[in-house]
Amino acid sequence: MRLVNNLKIEDFQKVIFDNEKIELDESLIQRVDESFQFLKEFSDKKVIYGVNTGFGPMAQYRIAEQDKYQLQYNLIRSHASGVGTPLKPRAAKASMLARLNTLSQGKSAVHPSVILLLKELINQDVTPLIFEHGGVGASGDLVQLAHLALVLIGEGEVFYKGERRPTAEVYKELGLTPINIELREGIGLMNGTSVMSGIGIINSYNTKKLIDFSIRMSCAINEIVQAYDDHFSESLNSTKRHSGQQKVAGKMREYLRDSQLIRKREDHLYNKETQEEIFKDKVQEYYSLRCVPQILGPVLDTLEFSEKVLEDEINSANDNPIIIPEEKHVYHGGNFHGDYVSLEMDKLKLVVTRLTMLAERQLNYLLNSKINEILPPFVNLGRLGFNFGMQGVQFTAVSTTAENQALSTSMYIHSIPNNNDNQDIVSMGTNAAVMCEKVINNAYEVLAIEVITIVQAIEYLEFKDRVSSSTRKLYDEVREIVPAFKEDLVMYPFVEKIKNYLINN
Repeated sequence: MRLVNNLKIEDFQKVIFDNEKIELDESLIQRVDESFQFLKEFSDKKVIYGVNTGFGPMAQYRIAEQDKYQLQYNLIRSHASGVGTPLKPRAAKASMLARLNTLSQGKSAVHPSVILLLKELINQDVTPLIFEHGGVGASGDLVQLAHLALVLIGEGEVFYKGERRPTAEVYKELGLTPINIELREGIGLMNGTSVMSGIGIINSYNTKKLIDFSIRMSCAINEIVQAYDDHFSESLNSTKRHSGQQKVAGKMREYLRDSQLIRKREDHLYNKETQEEIFKDKVQEYYSLRCVPQILGPVLDTLEFSEKVLEDEINSANDNPIIIPEEKHVYHGGNFHGDYVSLEMDKLKLVVTRLTMLAERQLNYLLNSKINEILPPFVNLGRLGFNFGMQGVQFTAVSTTAENQALSTSMYIHSIPNNNDNQDIVSMGTNAAVMCEKVINNAYEVLAIEVITIVQAIEYLEFKDRVSSSTRKLYDEVREIVPAFKEDLVMYPFVEKIKNYLINN
């Protein structure tokens, strides 16, 4: 993939998930070099933040000419102070790609060697050790990006071929050369929103798959109960003017188009006379089955808006100061502030929690025989009282859903001033992105339990030859991992395998 200017979110995901290699267009390298050369000349005898001044509240101190380069090294080393769980290599790689792309806008005045080394690290899957804890998302991901900068100067640690190793050792093995600080490579690398944005794009990718699986599972449950088709009809859903709702309903129609189990209301309730005082069949289903377009529609709308914000962010100059060679000027401001990403990560984790709650309620519907009136308690295919069916894993689904509800507290509104009150209102965007990732991971666990239950229900009802081709595909793929069972099984290995199947498909 050749990077020229703007990077589409789909292209970004190809590099991260499909390991597509990147090349830098000559015009991009030239743009970066022109920015660097301009600032090198312009900064002579001028006060430029982070070039010949201290940082943050120390900006009032002039830095002597002979100390300018050491200043950048000091900044990187002192702020490589993260702790906690390391980011997954994929998230670190996404952060590198986001940083490369924003520096490539030519508004940061870093030396071209920075983006050339970033390209090599991305293509060779060498990812920096970056910790989850440390960033407040105001001067961007200052602490996390310091760990990336540390690797670029040949220090710190990296992950390579599944091992955590010293950077210098891996560089020697691969013949890579660290960058030399030329002008503002420290602050240019560290000021920005690339970590929260990189994690955010991974979150959006995984949420998209979650939504699709949730729609498919919702369709399967509608088949199991032989629901009527009007609640996902085009006629009904077009009367509400929300794009997400209409798209979800459209997907349901697509997935259920060849089902032999979904019924038409006119065939059963409109076109024949009935004398029943109490109807044996439900006139309409529970909300968790009937309101899927209205519940998942906002989830989809939120995702699509978040993707737009994330794409805009990685294609923006988001450090400080901003160098604009065409105007021969350097602008000081706050493009590093992560509010845009922080808010979207909060919104995304909120709607993923809602999706998780829907899955848990659908699961409860299948497990509670008094509600569904067609399945044994806990979809138990063995002996009632002696065997337990899906009873044990329901606790896990409820517990995990509750955790998602607690994790959905907003980070966007949890600003804590720091940096001697220089950063007096911060975004907490990195925390928001990391917490969103946890919520998404939890959602996959709940959906894994739900889909095993769905397949067991289809087994009990002997519906596998009557369900839609979409549901049959889901059934067959799950059955390759989890056999039909009557006797009680140790469930945790199967739940983990199904979770991995959902994530990787």
